[in-house]
Parts: sequence; C-alpha cells; structure tokens
Amino acid sequence: MDHIFTISKKPSRSLNPYKQNIFNKLEKSVLCTISSSNVIAFSTESNIEDCNSLYWSSNVYVADLNSPWLIHKILSNSSPVTVLLWDYTGELLLVADESGHVRIYSAKEHILNDWSIVLQTTLQGEHILAATFFHSGKRIIFNTDKKDNSSYLEKFQHVKFACSVKQFGNKPAVGALLLTATGMLAVVLLPQPTSQTPMIVATESLGPTRIFIKTADICYGKNGHFLLAVSSGDPSKPIQCYQVSVKKEDEKCFIKSQSLLSFFLNEASKETQSIMEQLVKERNCRVSHIKWITREDADSLVVAASSQKSSCLQVWELQEKSLPVHKSLGNSETPQFFNTVIWQYQCYFNYKNSVTALSTSKLSLVNNVSSGFVVVTYADNSIHCLCKDTLKPIVNTALSVMPRYLDEPNCKYQKVSTNISNIDLSWLGNVLICLDSDDSLHLFKLPPQIESSTPLSVPYCTTILEYCMMSGLDWLDLLLVLRPAMLDPICDRLTESFNRQPVYVQQFFHIQYLCIKISLYRLSFQGQGKANDLTQYLMLHSISTAFKSLLRPSEMNSHEKSPADSLASVIAEGQSDVDKALTLMHLEAKEFTVETTTLQSLQQLIQWIADLALNLLLKLPDSRPSSGKPYELLRDVKALNTLREMLVLIRIWGLLRPACLPVFIKSDTNLDVLALVFRLLSRLVQNVNEPDEALIDECCQLPSQVQIQLLQPCNNRIVLGSPQLSPTNTPSSARV
Repeated sequence: MDHIFTISKKPSRSLNPYKQNIFNKLEKSVLCTISSSNVIAFSTESNIEDCNSLYWSSNVYVADLNSPWLIHKILSNSSPVTVLLWDYTGELLLVADESGHVRIYSAKEHILNDWSIVLQTTLQGEHILAATFFHSGKRIIFNTDKKDNSSYLEKFQHVKFACSVKQFGNKPAVGALLLTATGMLAVVLLPQPTSQTPMIVATESLGPTRIFIKTADICYGKNGHFLLAVSSGDPSKPIQCYQVSVKKEDEKCFIKSQSLLSFFLNEASKETQSIMEQLVKERNCRVSHIKWITREDADSLVVAASSQKSSCLQVWELQEKSLPVHKSLGNSETPQFFNTVIWQYQCYFNYKNSVTALSTSKLSLVNNVSSGFVVVTYADNSIHCLCKDTLKPIVNTALSVMPRYLDEPNCKYQKVSTNISNIDLSWLGNVLICLDSDDSLHLFKLPPQIESSTPLSVPYCTTILEYCMMSGLDWLDLLLVLRPAMLDPICDRLTESFNRQPVYVQQFFHIQYLCIKISLYRLSFQGQGKANDLTQYLMLHSISTAFKSLLRPSEMNSHEKSPADSLASVIAEGQSDVDKALTLMHLEAKEFTVETTTLQSLQQLIQWIADLALNLLLKLPDSRPSSGKPYELLRDVKALNTLREMLVLIRIWGLLRPACLPVFIKSDTNLDVLALVFRLLSRLVQNVNEPDEALIDECCQLPSQVQIQLLQPCNNRIVLGSPQLSPTNTPSSARV
C-alpha cells in the first residue's frame, strides 16, 4: 500500500480561539468521495482558500484526481455537510446537511469550475444521514469462465438488474433516496429535460414508528428495491434491516418500506461475544459504522463497534437455512423442514484502537466471486486493507502527518494531532483517498481486486482497461499504480485484443480505445511521440465524423452508396489526382451541398486538416520504421486515407465557398497546395513502410514551396498521470 501523494492547505498565520474549538472536536463533519470519472469531492470545516477567515462554514470542493491541487469551491454552507454522493455517471453530485437541505449539482459542459444546481429542496428539521441515487439498471461484470475468449461481448456480460424507479416506457428515472436520523425516508425525483413538470418529493416513515438512527447504509437489490441497514449506535440493540421500494405513478412517488430480519452483535461466536462484552464495559462504546459489502445485490454487512481503546469489525451474511418443523405441525412419519433466510455470523477483526473510517468496494467486477476489499482506518492513523469475506489482513500501512504551520516558534501554536477522518475507494478499487482532520488529502495504492495475492500483472491491467472501454468508467486510478515496465506490454496486448474484435465493435469503441492508448503512452518519456500521433489521429477522426455528418442523406435506392461511402470507395482506388477523384464520384449536388454560413464556421478545422497533412509530409524524410510495434501516424494507412477523404471534401466545399479554404503562404502564387498534398499522400499510401526516393525528395522541397505551420505537441507535464510520477519519488506533496 504505497503512499502516492499528499495535498495540504496553506498554513494559517494565526489560530484563533474558535478554530481551536473546532480542532478539539472529537468528530469533524469532513467527507470525501471519488466519482466514476475520478473527480474528487470533499468537504471541510475550514476555508482552504482563506485560512485566516474568522467565520465557520462547511465547504464543499471538487478537484480532478489527475491534478488534485487545482480545487474549486462549489458550496459554502452554514450547516455541517453530512452526505456527499456521486451518481454512477459521475455527472451529478448530491450534497445534504444536518439541517435538511438537499442540493444536486451538475457541472456545465463537464467544466469543473462551473457548477449549477439542478435540484434543491429542504426537509425541514431533519438531519440527513444517508442517501443513494436511483439505479439505472445497467450492470456489466467480467465473466471469469470466458476470460480467455477474445470477444469483448463474451468476456464482459450485461447482468439482468432492474432499475430503481421506472417512468413511462420503463425508462429509468433520475433521483435519490434519502434517510434521516429520525427514521424518515424521502425521495427526490429530477424532472425530465424535455418535460415541464417540477421535481417530485415524497416522504414516508422507515418503520411503523419513527426511530433514532445514528449510522446507516443503503445498497441496491436486483429487483429494483433498496436495502437499508440502520443502527441506533447502541451495541446492545439490534442492527435493523429494511427493504424499501419506490414507485412512480402519474406525477407522484410512493414509498413502501418493509422490515427484514435483524441481528445482534453479541450473538456471534463465543470469542467474539467476549470481545463485545469487554467493549460494552468500556466507556463510550458504540456502533460507529455500517457498510454493505457490495453496492449491488448485497447479502452481507460489515459492522464496526468501537470504544476509546479498542474496536471490533464483524461480517454478517444472509444465508438460507432449513429448520425442522415440529411433529405436531407436520407429518409425523417423515420429518419436514422449512427453508428460511437468517443472518449468519461469518468473521471478525479486532484492533486496539477505535475505528475512524470504513469503506468497501463500489463495484463487483466478477459475479459470485470473492473480489473486493474492506478498508478500515483507526485512531492511530493505521490503514488496514482486509479481505471482504474473511477480514483477513491483506496489507496495511500507517499515515504519519503533523499539522504544518509557518516558520514561527511552535510554542505559539496549540499542539494538535492529525487523524484520518474519512476515506473512499475509487470505482475500480486501485487507489484509496484519505481526508484527515487538517483538511489534507492523501492517496494510497491498493492491491488488485481480483488478484490481491499477486502483484499487478499485464493480463489483469488489460482486462480492467477493456472493462473500462465497455462500461465507460474512467481508468486514471489504474494508471497511477502502473509500473513503467508494464506500459509497452499492456499497449501491445490491448492492441492485439482490439484488432481481433468484429468490425462493428471496433467502430463503436474506437474513440475510447484511442483515448486509453494515448493515456498509456503519456506515462513514459519514450512514448510522447506516439501519444502525440494518436492525439492527432483522434482529432482527425473526430473532425472526419463531424464533416461526414453534414452530408445530406442519399435519396437514391437502398442499394446505392451514401455520399460518405462513395467518397471512401473512390479514395480506396488509389487515385492521386484530387480533381479526377471528384469526377469519379459522380457527384450529386444535393449530397455534398452545405450552407455557406456553416462552411465558414468550419474554416479553422479545415485549416487544421491542411496543416496536419503538411506536417506529416514534412516529417517523412526524417522518419524511419522502428523495430517492434510503435505507432506512427505516417505508417497508418487508415488514418492517411481518412486525411485524403477530408482533402477531397475540402476541395468540394471550396467550390461552394472559397472563403472556407485553408490559407497558405506560397512561394508561387499558381501552386495548388491541396492538389500537391493529396498527390503526395496518395503516393505514400501505396507503400508506407518504404516510400520511394522521389517522394522523399518532393517532401524535402515542401518547406521552400509553402510555409508550414508546425503543430505544437500537447504534452501535459503538470499532472499525476505523466512520466514525472515515478514510484521512487512517492509520496509527492503539494499545497492548494
């Protein structure tokens, strides 16, 4: 469990008495959570941007995991924030506090420093304790029985899972379920973008009577319901479980709560009973944390009971058991049994300090297979990664951090210890984020979820990247734990696997595949050139898709080709004259006609296409085929043919609107640069590995014929996912 980085706030010049009281609090309302797109949201009880502020507030910040020192405040609240939650897509952030205020934020056009409220309501006088977003019904798991299958569609399967709330046409609704400290359930339903109906809010009691709840957790059932586990904090009282379902009818929501089996912590094994009895005798013993082992279709709970000197973790699991039926109630001749489901104690983990934070894996990558962790932190700042089924220690470490002040005598400051206040696992389970009482963020590396007994391997990393490609999850947390020697083997294995997929699968995941390879190449110093080439290809592919989408649909018979297909077929014939290519296409004016105003707005993209073609030809004389399998845009026939298609399309649009054509500074005013570039690219496509000497000579003459605008490499060296982050230099530290 390596320590990757630490982000701390700027030290305060003075520590006023009010802040001293804040530090002296046993519990601080500080939270942290990571979204599926690897964006961190965390709350603090101090203003990080103004450490000398005299006013108390509960502040919510967001930051990209790749550059966590660039933070943005989205809320400064007068009440302590108690719930901080991302939805599955990572687009919505729910913030709730102990005064009953509920806000759901969304970033405008995925910009992290521009957030807007999409829903806001208040549950007057209610302390919101837990919340969860509605499940969308989408779940993808890795099928271990077909792990050697080359097809993505066989290796990764969509599991049948019902959405939480259905709308018209069985479309999943977007909203959240909330639980308060007084045992009240609340549902907030976001209005549809195309509808004018307002948001829907409904409330219901969790049980027949309202009860006091100290800690709780919510997970999803496979039939669309929610499972809730709650505790009053008293270890002598039962851990109660409920099944909650939400139904939408017309413009109203209805909540139905049903009580399930409960269990007592002191009903475990004899050894655990003695530990619990000793805990209860100690001062301030309480049930501090409850967590479902998995978020989806969970059947086991981990419960933490803590006192000031020690603590005990217990795992309880729902199991089916056959109970004998009394003879007077059944057939006396043959014994009969009644099958029922009961809570069964599984295992425990005892430690000499109190639990400060508890987190479990968010995703079950493998169905019905033990995968995932239980990560727990204690008051001595030790971090333990445990197996979720047996609570056996896998790895552990300790965080040693002291508050940082300015270079003044330490006697002027109050001696304050820094403890871990909250933790959260990334969605892929590769990293752990910790937030301490001094509002500092710490990132730790975790073992692989599926192969926790072995170090990170190339097949495992490739499988996780393919899973991200299929599910849409972000893979940055995996990049942060890779070893530099693994990059090239992973790229080669990922490329081979992707090339074995059917054509329609490659077309659908092509953009995601390019993004993954770019991020891998950017981690090594030797891969920056490959990353730049792939970035240019990604841009070329995006522009090509946008340009072809402007072409009018064909009005001919169904067996005839569309404009984009006819353009691709002519390019594939190897025609080297751009004007002859136009005549071979038998153009229909309606198919390639675009409004002149639209063409003018595309001029910058058209200029970029022309500059890319010139830059590629400029590099050809110095380019030599390398050993191995490195990527070069000059050797990619598919990319070069796409570039030729764009040049033909630009030629056509130039006849409609000459002002949209690219601008060149030429030595000869009569030189047709587009025709020259198209001819040279056509000759290059015929033999990309060994271009003829005449072609190289003409490319050498290009700088004397036309001024070439060099494309700037887009290397970002100020982020964590870069070659500068080396395991030998960790942990890194920075200040916000």
